[in-house]
Amino acid sequence: MMWIDASRGFAILGIFVVNIGAFSAPYFLYGGGMEAWSNQVDQAVQVIIDIFFQASFYTLFSILFGFGLQILKERLEEKAIAVKPFLYRRLFILIGFGLVHAFLIWHGDILLSYGIIGLVFTAFVFHDEKTILAWGSLILLVSVSLYTLMLYNVRDLLGTANTFEIRLAKENYASNDLGAILGQNLNDWLYSNSVFSYILLGTTLLPLFLFGMYLGKKRWLHRPADFKQELMKGWLISLFFFVVLKAGPYVFGNPDWFSYAQDNLGGSASALFYLFTITLLAQRRFGVKLLKPFSFVGRMSLSNYILQSLICFVLFYGIGFGLYGSVRPVEAMGVVVLVYTAQILFSKWWLARFRYGPLEWLWRSLTYRQRQPLRERN
Repeated sequence: MMWIDASRGFAILGIFVVNIGAFSAPYFLYGGGMEAWSNQVDQAVQVIIDIFFQASFYTLFSILFGFGLQILKERLEEKAIAVKPFLYRRLFILIGFGLVHAFLIWHGDILLSYGIIGLVFTAFVFHDEKTILAWGSLILLVSVSLYTLMLYNVRDLLGTANTFEIRLAKENYASNDLGAILGQNLNDWLYSNSVFSYILLGTTLLPLFLFGMYLGKKRWLHRPADFKQELMKGWLISLFFFVVLKAGPYVFGNPDWFSYAQDNLGGSASALFYLFTITLLAQRRFGVKLLKPFSFVGRMSLSNYILQSLICFVLFYGIGFGLYGSVRPVEAMGVVVLVYTAQILFSKWWLARFRYGPLEWLWRSLTYRQRQPLRERN
């Protein structure tokens, strides 16, 4: 399904658009971005990112993660391989990748969370589609409602920048001392990954995995031509909530207390909108040509995700080019275009010679507990 690979590749692009802002400056984590980048062009870029990218692409990737696990489950059953032990092994290996990425490269890693919450997700793999949809919807709505109510009650305390942590991050990431960089990275990870925040993350990621599993069971994405009516209905509904929940808050000044609902309800809607759009577009000849480059990146999504972090590590930290805190949002988007274009070209070149991306091959080999064939047959 080329459109699934293209969706993954598109998600990797959107994730990079958001991540580069968090990698290049402290404002994403500690606030103050609109004040630091006061130029109208930069502020416009930040608004565009917030509406069209923020919480829209890790959500898309999460839905596809659940979809992929459902496909894997079906293949394991066809091969008479015990499903849960295999999934546990695969997820523990992903946790290993996440630990390396989170603590040696970048605190904003998502792989560790995917692995941990994926272990909880395995409890649902044998449930029917209605149960899966009901649990996913209930968990997401309850979580968002309760936390949004809490944010509303403390709304007067929101929106302030943590100037001490901003100064500390600038000093340490600009340093050419690897120990100082990794120490600051650990500090940032601990700041954003408390027990409470992990519970919140679990109540938002788990539903997305379940929604992806639901789509896998419904087969809408397997046979788009047979389910065009369902896809069009999903496209229109997700577009409506995308506009209302992601762009709508700006009509009312984009209040900070609504940001959690904007990201998690609006982000889920925008993710589904992008997924349905790509699937429908891929059924047309011009759509296939347009989406094909994204599919190369998507087939190597794990390798490309980590590669983006490695490139940013070298670009922004003092041990490399030391650009931390000095790259404007509009300039960062230029970096995204250049890096992602290079990833398309590299991925196409690699996949013409090899079956899997390098990290995909390693993950597969460790999961199956034997070396997998890598070179493509000529």
